[in-house]
Formats: sequence, C-alpha cells, structure tokens
Amino acid sequence: MRRSKRLAAHAAAAVVAVSVLIAPSGAAAASTDAAAPVTGSAAALRAASAPTTPEADAEDPVRAAEYWLDAYGIRRAWETTRGAGVRIAIIDTGIGRGPVEFQGAVVGGTDVSGVGTDDGRTPIGAVDASHGSWVASLAAGRGTGPDTGMIGVAPEAELLSISVGFGASAPVPFSQQIAEAIVWAVDNGADIINLSLTTNTPDWDRSWDDAFLYAFENDVVVIVAAGNRGSGTTRVGAPATIPGVLTVGGVDPAGRASVNASTQGITIGVSAPSEELLGVSSDGRLVQWDGTSGAAPIVAGIAALVRAAHPDLDAANVINRLIRTARPPAPGRDLPDPLYGYGLVDAAAAVSAGVARVSENPMGSLEEWIRLYRRAEATPAPTPTEAVVTVPPLPSADEVPPETSPLVPTSDTLLYGTLPLLGVTAAGILVSLGVTAAVRRIRKASSTPRR
Repeated sequence: MRRSKRLAAHAAAAVVAVSVLIAPSGAAAASTDAAAPVTGSAAALRAASAPTTPEADAEDPVRAAEYWLDAYGIRRAWETTRGAGVRIAIIDTGIGRGPVEFQGAVVGGTDVSGVGTDDGRTPIGAVDASHGSWVASLAAGRGTGPDTGMIGVAPEAELLSISVGFGASAPVPFSQQIAEAIVWAVDNGADIINLSLTTNTPDWDRSWDDAFLYAFENDVVVIVAAGNRGSGTTRVGAPATIPGVLTVGGVDPAGRASVNASTQGITIGVSAPSEELLGVSSDGRLVQWDGTSGAAPIVAGIAALVRAAHPDLDAANVINRLIRTARPPAPGRDLPDPLYGYGLVDAAAAVSAGVARVSENPMGSLEEWIRLYRRAEATPAPTPTEAVVTVPPLPSADEVPPETSPLVPTSDTLLYGTLPLLGVTAAGILVSLGVTAAVRRIRKASSTPRR
C-alpha cells in the first residue's frame, strides 16, 4: 500500500494517485494525493536519506536518490547476483508497456479483472493505474542505461504482469480476482508473488485458502504489504494475516517505523523503506511516493536475489534467511515486534550469511490453520430411528384365554392352590378359638376370692 506525496518544488505536471484500499465489501476506499516528477530533485531527496557510498552514482541523480540500494545492502548483494533466472509475479494494476525500464523484463501476463487486456499490460484504474508500474520498477526495473535511470532491487529478474481491478468497476469479485491471479502466477512459473494491497480486515475469503495453499505447495514465496495508517489501516489486514506469507512493514529513510506509510501487527516479518520512494509510472514519468506498497517489492527483489544465489533453497528457507539476517532498528530492541517484525531487511546478509536451514516456514502454516479453524461442515447426525411400539389386541368377549395363561385360574390351580389356602385359614380359626377359651378360664379363676 502507498500514499503518494506532492513535492512542493515540483508541483507542475503532477500525476494524481490514490491509496489502494479494498474495503471488506469490495468497494475501493481511496484518499488522493499527488505524485510529482522528481528528475532534478534527487539531491534534495538524498539529503534526507540514509548514508550512501560517496562514489556511487556520482553522475546519475536518479540512482543516487535510491537510498535503499546502499542502506539495505543491495549493491553489495549485486556482487553475488542480480536475480537472473528468478521470476516475480506482480499482482496489481498492470505493468505499463512503454517505459524503457521494463524492456526485456516482463515475460508474461494476464488480466483477471475482466476489464484489462489479455497480456495484463494495460494499466487499470482511472487515477491509480500506475500503481503496478511503480511496484514493478522497485522490484526489477532495468534503468535507462548501464548506470542511469531507476533500477530495481533485482534488475535481472523476470516479471509477470497480472492486472486486477480494485473496486466496483471490475465485474469479477475482488476475492475471485486474487485467487485466480495467484493460481495463474504459480502455473506460469512464478518463484515470488508480490501483493501490494490490503483488505483492511484480518479475515479473508475461503477461496484464498486454496489459492495461497497452492502457492505454498508449489514452493512460491509470497510477499505482502502491511498497509498504511495514512490510508486507514491501523492494523494489518488480509492477505497480510494469512499464515505463511511474508508481511512487510515500512520505515522512513532513517530506519524508523513510518507513522503514515506503515501500520502494525504481529504478522509483520520484516521492514523496508516506505517513504521517499521512486517509481516509474506507466507513461514513463518518474514519481516519488510513499507506502508499504513500495516496501513489499523491495523485499520481493531481495527474495529474488536470495533465490538466485541459493537455488537449492525452498521458499521456507528463503523467508527464513530474510528474517534471520534482518537488522534491529535500534540497539537493544526486543524483536520481533508489531512495528518492525524481525527488523530491517539486509540484502547482503540474506544472500551471503550462514543461516541454518529450517524444515517449516517460520511465518506459519496455512495448512495447519485451515485444519484448526476451517473445520469441515459437520455432517448432520442421522435422524434416530423411532422404535415401533405395538399394542397386542385385547381378546374378544367370547374368546377363551389359553390354559397356559398365569392370570386365569384353572381346575388345577383351584385344587392345588385354593385348598391349601382354605386349610391354613381353618387352622388359624381353630387356634384363635382355643386361645380365646383359655383367656376366659384365666380371667374366671382370677376373679374367684381366695379363702
């Protein structure tokens, strides 16, 4: 995500840009600012940047304005590789055809919005159409010559341009666009996918489960922008909340967490520059802009350098190298934290340092998350079978009950059951009469006076 910024000294010929912010409903919420050409103002830009080597780009002010090339170890990493053979998919508004910085860089593309062209090279959007070109130029721009013009972090990497439409103007639902874009990127050889967008909500559509899982299962590194407070993103939202992606926060030229051109969240993995960035517009003009939409492709370019230098590493270990070699923003700071993640990305260290291998993605497992939280719809319990209760019919009035019935007396039961009962009763009567007679004699005797 990015917030374009006006340069007071170069207000003329401004290119209007918007912050791309996809609301949960799919409608685009945008705050406009201006992006102005920066040719001729590089010295002023560089004055606010991190230190650079004095001999670097002494003749080219544009290269000198790219302060991140030196401050984040990118030039030193170029001594090992420039990203040849690695393919980066830019899922965005489309990469312009005209700029010389993209000649020979874009090797394929498509449109998933329903409003672009088949090759994904027609910028989409009335005011933000250059966003995809800005992102691509930071990741793998070629410059305008061997030592002139804007150059990307991985200038020999290949680019895929996948155009998506933000907002209601696109006939295809946004969630469907992203899912289709990811699958297309994987199927067309992407080693790295860059997503400089946010939904401003931590939740995501279920269709993204399969799409992102497809990317991870095919060993693709997915880089995502954290979002910007200046655009209303106070905390990271999807896709930056998806386990397994590498979410990128933003810092200013001095390496401090950006107030407006970044946000916070526990899913942030590393941080990179998000202020006073350069970008090549779709019409070839150079602009200055802000936002984690620019920080993400810087990290995507560094990931391409790592993949080129270590072709044997899987995606999990590429991400692990990026976070384990990150530098703390200040001595003694406890990392990771919600502002910087594991720290400021360091291209030279990520390419050359000795880092122990891991067996799992340090940014989490989407497959495990799905298992825990996307529980399958419970199969309805079968309806209990009701026991059939039958009531035997009562015998008719003229029906003779069977002789075996224990409830109906027979001649035998009368003979052997009733006679003993009569005998016991008679004996009881006789005993009772005898007792009564004895009592009378005792009373009579006791009432006769003694002499």
